[in-house]
Amino acid sequence: MSTYLDHAATTPMTRAAREAMVQQLATAGNPSSLHEPGRVARRVVEESRERIAESLGARPSEVVFTSGGTEADNIAVLGTLRAARAADARRTRIVASAVEHHAVLDAVDHAVEHEGATATFVVPGECGTITPESVREAIEEDPGSVALVTVMWANNEVGTVQDVAAIAAIAHEHGIPVHTDAVQATAQLPVDFGASGVDLMSVTAHKLGGPVGVGALIARRDARLVPISHGGGQERGIRSGTVDTAAIRAFAVALTDAVGQREVEARRLADLRDRFLAGAVALDLGIRVTGCWERGDVSTRLPGNAHITIPGCEGDSMLYLLDAAGIAVSTGSACQAGIPQPSHVVLAMGRTEEEARGSLRVSFGWTSTEEDVDAILTALPDAVSRARRASGAA
Repeated sequence: MSTYLDHAATTPMTRAAREAMVQQLATAGNPSSLHEPGRVARRVVEESRERIAESLGARPSEVVFTSGGTEADNIAVLGTLRAARAADARRTRIVASAVEHHAVLDAVDHAVEHEGATATFVVPGECGTITPESVREAIEEDPGSVALVTVMWANNEVGTVQDVAAIAAIAHEHGIPVHTDAVQATAQLPVDFGASGVDLMSVTAHKLGGPVGVGALIARRDARLVPISHGGGQERGIRSGTVDTAAIRAFAVALTDAVGQREVEARRLADLRDRFLAGAVALDLGIRVTGCWERGDVSTRLPGNAHITIPGCEGDSMLYLLDAAGIAVSTGSACQAGIPQPSHVVLAMGRTEEEARGSLRVSFGWTSTEEDVDAILTALPDAVSRARRASGAA
């Protein structure tokens, strides 16, 4: 049996979520239809919406269902930009952290290349932290030009948690809306939309034990958004299209369960993370932890995130060697058009290109065990030796 340590990419569906989805799939009914099967489906959707809202500190009317985090990010970035520019032609600038997920970064790039927008990217410190003051400085270059500030709640690569509440408060001093991608944070951190002060928040189901293909944009009722797709006017007219009743039900079940056990699970995952990081460093292979790490920390770094740099190794080689040993992890790089690229996150944190290319992300989730940690620590020395030989570093 393989050892799955890539929960930040996607985590297996929980049994409860799977059963809820399968049960719902056996029932017909479009939730926009007025007949009884349609009304039954609508009831499932709205009850799920209420459960999701309660779990995230939001109102049910603020939950807009999407196909996942990427669509939610795109609606937030492009929809807000278009609405802000329509209200005030000066507002064409997006302030974003330099360590955002590509679902945000690529949406910003599209806006710059095709919609006349400009972008200011806020660079993090060596821990990956975006300070509120650095966001303030970016805004105050020209406050009247800013349409949106977007800073992720927790980084998908190195696990750094950002102070989104402080950032939102600063942006609101200038009447600027704030979006946060909370895709990685929702299952492991106490995410409260209302308390955070942000205007828009992206979440997805498959990072917390739900199905792939469903997520939500949590949007305040007064958030100004221009739809980026058009159709039947579902979901407040923000995201048209027939919603997936079965997936939404499973999403609600998975999220409710994740939030209910989050505190205990965060401590358990942090123990696994700490055991792995301490063990990896102790192997005397020159392995470094990326970002800042303190044992037991469950607030400034995601409990389930372990990101390491291995000198003299290509991350892709390590991935394949570990995969051959039955262990699934992720590299610290992105693959674009079949060409591995060094991680923009690691580079933004001040690491060299060589370090960025030699990165691995090991992420723990609800199926992870101490045996999984033992398995990867046992496999690492041989994989590192072979990777270094392949790169000519040994």
